[in-house]
Amino acid sequence: MKNILVIGAVAAGTKAASKARRENMDMNVTVLTRDEYISYAGCGLPYYIGDVIKSKDELLVKTPEAFKKEFDIDVLTHHEAIDILPEAKKVVAKDLKTDKIKEFKYDKLILATGASPFVPPIKGVELNNIFTLRTVSEAIKIKQLINTGKVKNAVVVGGGFIGLEVAENLTERGIKTAVVELLDHVLPMYDKEMALLVQNELMEHGVDVITGEAVEAFEGDSDGNVKYAVTPSKKIPADMVIMSVGVRPNTELAQKAGIELGDTRAIKVNHNMETNIEDIYAVGDCAENINLITGKPAWFPMGSTSNKTGRIAAINLFAENAERDELRGVLGTNVVKVFNMNAAKTGLTEREAVKEGFDVETVIVPADDRAHYYPGYKKIVTKLIADRKSHKVLGAQIVGEGVVDKPIDIIAAAITFGARVDDLAKLDLAYAPPFSSAMSSTITTANVWLNKVADKVKGISPIEAHEKLSDKNVMFIDIRAEEEYMVKTIPGAVNIPKGRLKKELKDTPKDREIILICNVGKNAYLAYLTLKHMGFEKAAILEGGINAYPYELQ
Repeated sequence: MKNILVIGAVAAGTKAASKARRENMDMNVTVLTRDEYISYAGCGLPYYIGDVIKSKDELLVKTPEAFKKEFDIDVLTHHEAIDILPEAKKVVAKDLKTDKIKEFKYDKLILATGASPFVPPIKGVELNNIFTLRTVSEAIKIKQLINTGKVKNAVVVGGGFIGLEVAENLTERGIKTAVVELLDHVLPMYDKEMALLVQNELMEHGVDVITGEAVEAFEGDSDGNVKYAVTPSKKIPADMVIMSVGVRPNTELAQKAGIELGDTRAIKVNHNMETNIEDIYAVGDCAENINLITGKPAWFPMGSTSNKTGRIAAINLFAENAERDELRGVLGTNVVKVFNMNAAKTGLTEREAVKEGFDVETVIVPADDRAHYYPGYKKIVTKLIADRKSHKVLGAQIVGEGVVDKPIDIIAAAITFGARVDDLAKLDLAYAPPFSSAMSSTITTANVWLNKVADKVKGISPIEAHEKLSDKNVMFIDIRAEEEYMVKTIPGAVNIPKGRLKKELKDTPKDREIILICNVGKNAYLAYLTLKHMGFEKAAILEGGINAYPYELQ
């Protein structure tokens, strides 16, 4: 009887094992894992810490006993694979409970060794109560410490997805929390003006956000417990620290066996999830991906990708060529909730698209997530990135209190099938007031982009506008009614309601640079048409208006 062996038992490994069993009912399927818990929802760990998810059992999809009973799959926990012998088709493993060395034969081997948190060599990082968050066991330790009531202050190092989710959940549990991010904004994988909207949400809920700085050291008390995190500018009280600066693929076992790594230092695989060694596959967070837009190697350690790759590898183990499955590429699509704000992304950011040599044009467009007259509607802001020449959609980011996953999934699907912005603008999307506007946010954004490329409007991004605030030659005009202007506006903006523009600006030099401001950009566009008709060639609208401006208002 043939043997299928899987190393790793979280998302990709258990998906591969269960699918391999369904495809091959007459073979032995065995899974090795060094951990105690298997098939768990790693993305739910921050919510377990925050007590949104009460019991760890809610995070466990399957137990080893359930795998044996339901699928006849042997899952051996506390078994660490230490060597792969490709010529002998054997894996050497150590039973961590008995220290016994065992050998496992395989006909097909799937590596699902995952990724591990990266912990920088910071002075004092070995102190007690400094954690990473990748496994259920780590989450249990963190929650136990919180439940003692001794944690009054916490520091999260790293402003990525997990870091922000942890910060939210710690704050919701009454713990004063600080986030330290080395780059100049949280969510480094997003463009700055979109990430700043999320950063503002954190600060509005009392999270201390320190960007552009690294933690240089941790200081402890006489019992060896962490008490402070030290950055170049401050000393932050910390009864607990969560290190969330990123993960690295677990490739040591593969490298020892002569398995090739890719440009991203994850395991190099083809579209069928095969490595360079026959009968060995790699899936999940340890495996390299291909960027669907650029065709270049990429690495997106996402649970969604892990499940897809695990399934694909399992299908291909003994499939004939015509039956083989493949993954052409991924987009790194993601979504995250931070307090009342949601953020989603797919494809390339603006900076990535520029780096790849595209002729990039972007727009930032606020819209409602459903009909504005339907109770409960919320604002969302979409940034669309596309190529001016081909109109090819390259990426998008959506941030706001409303629904963001639906529109980002629409755009992800569009990119996957090679859509142009013109196609986005004509999509036949579902409409009813409780679900969408008649012109959805996606269609509206696409139309604004097409207008911009056709030179029907000139827009300026919030970041560009912010940089021009100190330029006395630039005139910022808030075209809203005076009562709106008096509540909040861009610093230095003058109030000239739209209907008074012709009169107020008749003596203004036509070469004066003017930036028009309203709430979302629509009325500023109408004002822009007026100014263009008057001969102002350097007029532009603030894209997204007040609603998408992430800097301080006056």
